[in-house]
Amino acid sequence: MNKTIRRASVFALLLVFALLVRATWVQFYEGQALADDKDNRRNTIALYSEPLGNIIVGGEAVTGSAPMTSGDLAYKRTYKDGALYAAVTGYSSQAFGATQLEGVYRDLLDGTDNRLKSVLDTVTNKRSAPGNVITTIDPQVQKAAYGALGDNKGAAVAIDPTTGKILAAVSTPSYDPSRITTGDADAWKQLTKDADKPMTNRALRQPLPPGSTFKLVVAAAALEDGLYSSVDERTDSPDPYPLPESSDKLGNENPSAPCENASIRVALQYSCNNVFGKMAVNLGQDKVREMAEKFGFNDEEQDVPVRAYPSVYPSGMDEASTALTGIGQFDVTATPLQMAMVSAAIANDGKLVSPHMVSQITDGGGDVLENYDDAAGTKEIVSSDTAEQLQSAMQTVVEKGTGTNAQISGATVGGKTGTAQHGANNSKTPYAWFTSYGKADGKEVAVAVIVEQSNAERSEVSGNGLAAPVAKKVMEAALEG
Repeated sequence: MNKTIRRASVFALLLVFALLVRATWVQFYEGQALADDKDNRRNTIALYSEPLGNIIVGGEAVTGSAPMTSGDLAYKRTYKDGALYAAVTGYSSQAFGATQLEGVYRDLLDGTDNRLKSVLDTVTNKRSAPGNVITTIDPQVQKAAYGALGDNKGAAVAIDPTTGKILAAVSTPSYDPSRITTGDADAWKQLTKDADKPMTNRALRQPLPPGSTFKLVVAAAALEDGLYSSVDERTDSPDPYPLPESSDKLGNENPSAPCENASIRVALQYSCNNVFGKMAVNLGQDKVREMAEKFGFNDEEQDVPVRAYPSVYPSGMDEASTALTGIGQFDVTATPLQMAMVSAAIANDGKLVSPHMVSQITDGGGDVLENYDDAAGTKEIVSSDTAEQLQSAMQTVVEKGTGTNAQISGATVGGKTGTAQHGANNSKTPYAWFTSYGKADGKEVAVAVIVEQSNAERSEVSGNGLAAPVAKKVMEAALEG
C-alpha cells in the first residue's frame, strides 16, 4: 500500500471514530436534554396523549380534556367558565406552554410527578394516572367579584383571615383559556396585542400605587413604635403639611376636613394626607419599611403557590419622598393580594396566616399527596391591641367616613379607601382602591379591590365610589356562603 492510500485510510478511520464518539455522546449524555427540549414535538404528543388531571373549585372540576378529531394530539385542554377562573387556572396550551396553577402543577396534572408512581409504574416506566389540584376558591365569592367588577379594568382578592385561604382571585378584563389550548396563533396574537392586557393577572402580578390604603401600614408602624399611644390621640400635624426640604405642601382632597392635628381615627376617616405624610417622616423610612415588610412588601418569593409579583416599599429616599410614601405614593406599589393581606392581618388580631389558593393536591384515586391548609404558617405582624385599635378605626371609615358604600346590614365591616395618582402630575385617570374586612355569624373575610379604569367621569373616580361597592358584593357572598 502506498503512502498516500495509507494516510487516507487512517484519516477515514479517524473520521469514523469521531462519528462514533459523537453519536455515543449524543445518545448517552445529551439524549435527555434533547428529549426534554421544549421544541421537541414528541413531548407535546406525549403530554396530550391522555386526559390531564383537573383543577377543582368548590368540589367540581373547572378544567377538562376533550378528544381531538384531527392532528397528532389525542386530547386538548378544556375549561368550564374559563374567563371566570383564568386568574386562578392560567392556561395549558399545546403551543404556548402553561401558566398559573396549570404551570405550577404541570407534572402532577400530566401524570409525570414521581409522587404519583406506583412500584409497577417505576419498574415499567409507565405514565401514572394524573393527579388533581383542589383549590381554596369559593365559587360564589369568585362569581360575586367577577360580576361586580363587570366591564371595569381591575382586580379583586378575598382571603379568609383565620385560615389564609384565598376565596377569590379575579382579574378583569379576562379571557377564555380554551381559545388558545390548541395553539390558535390568531387568538394568541389578538390576546397578547390587546391594549387592555386580558392575560395579565392583575390580582397577583400587577403592583400599582396603593394610595391611601397604605395609610393602614403607616398607622400600624406608628402604634407599634409608640409614636402614638392610641388611634384617638391627637397628632401634631399642620394642614397642609410643608414637605421637608421642599417648597411644596401636602394638602388634602377635602380642604374642609378636620385634618389639622387629627387623631389616627379621624385621619383614616377623612383620609388626611397631612397626618400620614408627617407621620412617615417622624417614623423615618426604615421603620415604615420594616412594618411594610412584616405585612409582605418587598417579598421576592411570595408564592400562593403562583409566584406573585413583589409589592414594593422603596429605600434611599429624602424626607419629602418619605412623606409621599406615607400616603401610598412616590415609588410604593402593591398588588390587590398584598392589600388584602394587610386587612387580613388586622382583622385576625394582628396575625397573618400565609395566603394560599390550593388546599390539597391528590393522586388519581383521591389520596392526598400534600395538604397546604395544614402547612399554612402564621406570624404576628402587630400586637392584638394595635390590631383591635385599627379594626375600630377602619369601622369608623365605613360607618361615617370615606368608605360608607361598603356597609353591610348585620355585619361588622372595616375598610380604607384609596385614590392613587396615575401618570405624571396625575395626568391620567387615578386608581380607585378599597381594602376591607367583614365579620358576621362567625365568618370572616378580607377583601382588596382596585379599579384601574372604568366608564366613570374622572371627577367621580374614588375608592368609595368605584371599589367599595365591589368589595361589598364580595364580602356579602363570603359572609352569606
